[in-house]
Order: sequence, then C-alpha cells, then structure tokens
Amino acid sequence: MTTDIRIHVDRARSAAIGPEHGITPRDLKAIEADLKKAHRALRTGRREKHHGFFDLHKDKATLEHVQTKANEFRVRDYDNLVILGIGGSSLGTITLASALKPPYYNLLSKAERQGAPRLFVMDNVDPDTFAAMMKVCPPRNTLYNVISKSGGTAEIAAQLLIVLEALEGELGKSALKDHLVVTVGPQDKRAKKTLLHDLKERYQLDGFEVPANVGGRFSVFTPVGLFPAAMLGLDLQALAAGCAAMDKRCSKPSIADNPAYLRAAIQFLANTQKGKAISVMMPYSDCLRDIADWYRQLWAESLGKRTSLDGQNNDLFTGQTPIKALGVTDQHSQLQLYLEGPNDKIHTILEQRNFNTTLRIPQAPSSVPGLEYLQGQTMNKLMAAERKATIDALTEAKRPVMRIVLPKVNEHTLAQLLYLLEVETAMAGRLFNVDAFDQPAVERIKVLTRQNMGERK
Repeated sequence: MTTDIRIHVDRARSAAIGPEHGITPRDLKAIEADLKKAHRALRTGRREKHHGFFDLHKDKATLEHVQTKANEFRVRDYDNLVILGIGGSSLGTITLASALKPPYYNLLSKAERQGAPRLFVMDNVDPDTFAAMMKVCPPRNTLYNVISKSGGTAEIAAQLLIVLEALEGELGKSALKDHLVVTVGPQDKRAKKTLLHDLKERYQLDGFEVPANVGGRFSVFTPVGLFPAAMLGLDLQALAAGCAAMDKRCSKPSIADNPAYLRAAIQFLANTQKGKAISVMMPYSDCLRDIADWYRQLWAESLGKRTSLDGQNNDLFTGQTPIKALGVTDQHSQLQLYLEGPNDKIHTILEQRNFNTTLRIPQAPSSVPGLEYLQGQTMNKLMAAERKATIDALTEAKRPVMRIVLPKVNEHTLAQLLYLLEVETAMAGRLFNVDAFDQPAVERIKVLTRQNMGERK
C-alpha cells in the first residue's frame, strides 16, 4: 500500500462542470506568471527564515528534546493532561489526538490507553466548562501544559491563574514544577515580562519555546503540538517523516507537480473568477473531522485581510470563508444547501480509504422487507457509497469538488495532509496579495478585551 496521500482536482475543472463554474486551462495559464513569482517569494522567505513552519520537521534537536521531556513526565503516571491554549495553541493538538487516538479515548482504561493520560483541551473561557474540568482533573493527578506564544493572552492568563491557585492550595508552590509545563515564544526584551515568562523563570519550570518565525496557526509541528502528541504516545518521528515527504512534493515550482500550489491556484481562481466565496471541507471519517476546524482557522486568519501585501491598498477586504462539514452526517443537514442553494462554494472531500475496522451489516428480520441491498454488506462500503454519491451529486449540480485521499490515517499520512494545507495557505496568501502570516484584526480584539476587563495603559 502506498503511504502517499493523493490529491484529485478533476471535478473542479471545466471539463467536469463547465467553464462557468470549473477552472479552465486558460484560467490556470493566466496566473502562471503570478504563481512563479509567488514561488520565488516563498522560497526566499523560507531561505531567510521568515516562514519557519516549512522546516520544523528538520529540527531534530527539538524533536529529541520534546520526546525526552515527555518520557520523563510519562513515568510520573499522571491521569490527566490538560492543555491551556486557544486557537493555534489548541486546534493542532485536538486534530492530532482525534485523528490518531481511538474513539472515546478518555473513556478507555489506563491499560487500554497504554499508560498515556487522558486529554482535556481547554480552548475557551466558559466558566461552567472550566470549573467542571477542575473537578474531573484534580491537580494532584494532572499535568497542565499552558501554551501561549505571546505569553500574555488574556484567556490563557485567566485559566492559568485559576490552575495556580488550585495547585498552590492543594500541593504547595514547590509542586508547581511537577505539574506545570510552559510552552511560550521568546521574551520580547522591549516589552514587560509576561505571566508565562515570569512563571517559568521564577519556578524553574520545564518548558518549550515556540519559534518567533512560526505563527500560532502554523505551530502544530512545534512543541505546541508535539509535546501533547508525545505525552499521548504518538510517533514524533513518523510525523516528521510525513512532513518531509510532503515537503519534497511541495517544493516543486510547477502546479503540475506541486499539489499545494495546484489546490491554492484552484481555490484562488474559484473565488476570484467563478464566484466561489466559500470553501467547504467535508471529511468522510470521524477521525478526520477536527482537521476541518484546524483548517478553518488556518484559511480564515491567513486570508481574511483588509490590506494588500505591499501595504498600498487598505480596502482590499479579501478572503474566502471556510466552512466545516462532516460526511455522512451533513448530507442530512448542509448538503441540501450545497446542491440547490447558491453556487458559491468549492468543496474539499477528505477520504480515508482504509478504516481500522471492517464492520459487517447483519441480516435483517424476514418480517422487514426492502433491506436486501444492505444485508451482508459492510458499513465501510456504505461510507464509500455515501461519499461517492455526494461527489457525483455535486458534480451533476456543477459544484466544484476536490478530493484528498489518505490510504490509511496514521502519523505519516496525517502529517502529509497538514503540511500540504499549510503550504497551500502560504501560496494562497501570495495569490490573494495578502500577508498570510499576520492577524491584525485579531490583535485588535485582544486589546479591546483587555480594555473591557479594566486594563490601564
């Protein structure tokens, strides 16, 4: 079985759905020069280390350090690993865990989890949820990994202060080092020391650094995602190998050979030339469902910009709205809109070719007629039939569809997929003429939040 994921775009082309909604060879030819220019700019940015996400898989020292620290904490036999993080500090871990750990992982016994802790990702400040987590995860049995690249995110600071009070009250300050791991970016020497930097230094806590040249939404292959992955027993070397395999494919200048560039070009043209303002990602696999959440942040925060890349146009207001769906579930909710509503969407189907289980559908009672077509079949075949039906129906309705096929979901194939989508986003930023690596509007919200809480300048 091949270990490479496959990308198919034929049903987004004009040959399948016509030139009004599909991408024509002439469309691609017209942006060929822009693609070449964008490729050179991305290569320069990589070479000059402006875009650090490209080469994270090559950082063997960090991989080894993360694995070593995770091994040290694993032997301490914690029942729970709690992640304090939001956005890029949480979505990558959720994606890795839901894809690579068994369904209902937290309900399994410790033996069934092979000694790994349960995982709780606290990616919001809902007081009911957080209070419930503190009851379910007593500090004595819990390792907290607090993650904030800036070190001063209001939501994470609030979560951390609650955890600190509980740890100090139950175990004393001397126990902090045994229950708290800090993942943070470099301290800005021009700014005041943040809570995370101060805490890490004061109590000599174990921790990891997020590279300054890697934004949160691109940080899944930094310690942000790698340490929780290692704590859960995932194979970090296989993740790195998957990134390396896709890096080889995504380093080529031609869209004929580079699947990330091809997808970026089709998404860009679908949006700017064919009126597809919405990009739907629809996994046909429960274990891949959270990739759509991770991708939503990556696509929306990278491309939704007011200002052009050169800063000359402050009224660009560009971007493509990402939407998540789940096959088969959303065939019974969203698909009616996708098929008969406005033709303003391009769809990506994520396909898991081989599941870990083959589940047979038994015989129906003889008193219930009409189910012969299911008897003796498998749920696997039903999932495949549902997926094909959706793709065929979208094509018949002249709705563009792309597919990404994983032969099997494991560390190697999942890393390929995430790396592909990161490079696709970087190229799309160039085509849309925006900075895919900043988020000025998000920063504005952070400022206003602190002011609303009474912060004084």
